[in-house]
Amino acid sequence: MKQISALFASTAILAFSASAANAEKWDMPMAYPATNYHSQNGTEFAKCVTEGTGGKIEVVVHPGGSLFSGNDIKRAVQTGQAPIGERLLSAHANENPLFGVDSIPFLATSFADSDKLWKAAKESVAAALDAQNLVYVYAVPWPPQGFYFKKDVNSATDMKGVKFRAYNAATARIAELAGMTPVQIEAAELSQALATGVAESFISSGSTGVDSKVWESLTHFYDVQAWLPRNTVFVNKDAFNALDDASKKAVMDCGEKAAAAGAAKAQELTAGYLKTLADNGMKVGAPGDQLKNDLKGFGATMTEEWIKGAGDTGKTIVDAYRAM
Repeated sequence: MKQISALFASTAILAFSASAANAEKWDMPMAYPATNYHSQNGTEFAKCVTEGTGGKIEVVVHPGGSLFSGNDIKRAVQTGQAPIGERLLSAHANENPLFGVDSIPFLATSFADSDKLWKAAKESVAAALDAQNLVYVYAVPWPPQGFYFKKDVNSATDMKGVKFRAYNAATARIAELAGMTPVQIEAAELSQALATGVAESFISSGSTGVDSKVWESLTHFYDVQAWLPRNTVFVNKDAFNALDDASKKAVMDCGEKAAAAGAAKAQELTAGYLKTLADNGMKVGAPGDQLKNDLKGFGATMTEEWIKGAGDTGKTIVDAYRAM
C-alpha cells in the first residue's frame, strides 16, 4: 500500500514538473518598483496563477518599467507584445473618459467611498477595456492623493507658475486650473525629474513619495485626499480566450484575491507612508482653509467636466455612487 501511495505521489510530482516545464510564460510588465506594494501584490498574484493553473501558465513579473515603460504597458498588452500587465488606467483617460473615473478630484476621498465608486463603475470600465482587446482582472487603489511642494502653499495663488508633474488628464487639468505648468513624467523618472528641477511639485500618494525619496528635493506634503486612483491588471483578450476554462477561472479567482489583498495593504500602509515622510524632515499636514476651498472649487468643475465627457454612462455611474 505504501508503495502504491509513493507511486501516486511520485507520478503527481512528475506530472506537475512536466506541466511546469511546458508552461506558457506570461511576462507581466509593471511600472512601479519591486518594493512597492502594487508590485509585491502582483508577484503574489503571479504565484497564485502559476499554482492555480497547475503550472500551465508561468506569470513572470517585471517591475519598475523594466520591460515596458508605464506609458507603453497598456498598448503592449493590447497588441499582444505582453499577455498581461498592470497600468494606472487613469493615464489613458484621453482614450476613454471612463478610464479616469477614479481620478475625479474630491468625489471619492476615502477607501470606503473609493470602493463604492469602483463598484458603480467597474462593469462599464471592464466593457471599455473589452472593446480594446483587454480583459479586466483586478484593480487595487493607491492611498489618498496629496500635494508635494518645496514651499508653503496656502492658496491656489501660491501654485501659479510651479512646474507640476502630470501623469494623467486629471492632473494636467488641475495644473491648468491652478496656473501651474504640467510636465508629463512617469513614476520611474520622478526622482531624477525632481532632482534636476524638471518638476517642482506633484500630486500622488505617500507611497510614491516614499518610493521616490522626495524629501531629497521637496519639503511639504499637503494631505488633501483628492482621490484614490487605481492600478488595473488586464490580460490580452486573445491570450485569455486561448486558455481552457479551468485556467480562465484560476486567473480570475487569483484576481479577486489580489484585489482584496492589495486594498487591505493600501489601507495598512497609508499612515506609515506619511510618518516616513515626516521622519525624513518633510512638513506633513492638512491644507489650510483657503487652499481647501480653492481645491474644492477645482473638484466641482472637474466633476461636471468628467460627467459631460463620459456622457450618459458617466452620469449613471456618478448617480449610482452618490445613491449608495
